[in-house]
Amino acid sequence: MKGRLLGEDRRDRAPQVPGRCGWFSVSSMTVMMAYSCISRWSGALGVCAIVAIVRPAHADPRAVVELFTSQGCSSCPPADKILGELAKDPSVIALSMPIDYWDYLGWKDTLADARFSARQKAYSHMRGDRDVYTPQVIVNGSVHLIGSDRAGIEGAIGNTKKTDGVMSLPVSMTLADKQISVSVAASSTASAEAHGEVWICSISKVVPISIGRGENTGREVTYYNVVRNLLKIGDWNGSSGNWTVPLESISREGVDAAVVYVQDGNRDKPGAMLGAAYTSLH
Repeated sequence: MKGRLLGEDRRDRAPQVPGRCGWFSVSSMTVMMAYSCISRWSGALGVCAIVAIVRPAHADPRAVVELFTSQGCSSCPPADKILGELAKDPSVIALSMPIDYWDYLGWKDTLADARFSARQKAYSHMRGDRDVYTPQVIVNGSVHLIGSDRAGIEGAIGNTKKTDGVMSLPVSMTLADKQISVSVAASSTASAEAHGEVWICSISKVVPISIGRGENTGREVTYYNVVRNLLKIGDWNGSSGNWTVPLESISREGVDAAVVYVQDGNRDKPGAMLGAAYTSLH
């Protein structure tokens, strides 16, 4: 199969870059460093009316799986389907992060966000390669592979869990009184140099899209656990921490779940996933 590498001739590669959707470089993402400034990222959001019910998040997930996908990529629908299957597993937090760099191919992705494109590129920089393509999966912030490789994803989940610190940090999230309370436990193994960030994601569990142009013309593709907004809520240095986020700060039309994750490194240099939690909002 052929891939596309920005600034170079097309070339054959191992089955890593399927179809037309291949290698690409994208621009830097803007960052919001505190939830009090959420309006700079999300603009005017439609606030969902959600009943204040205490709902603890699922405990002890073994993996965070991020899928970088595009409505304009003919190779992506099989990966989107696999992500939907993974989303049914309570031990896996599956996230769909639609990118925007294939919009010029004839169809503007209706779910895409330039921040996801920048996040994908940041992972590439941390690995020291130029492996930015769709559909691409990142498992636990550590391993990348083709998003349609179900066996490979399962193998990567098992392998990354063997790494010290990966998905070992207890994280909890509770919804009550129109607020989300996040708690991160102290690490028993963190060094004095430990540093990570705590992020919360707005999630739309199921989003069917009818695609009118481009490589997927005429298809209806269902996207699962689509990230609709990202918000940094704090820093982690190995000690326990607690944060409270107003529900209105992450709500918008179609949002019906939330994910919080603690990741080593920072926005520009993302490292391993240290812990995460998921909860439905209604």
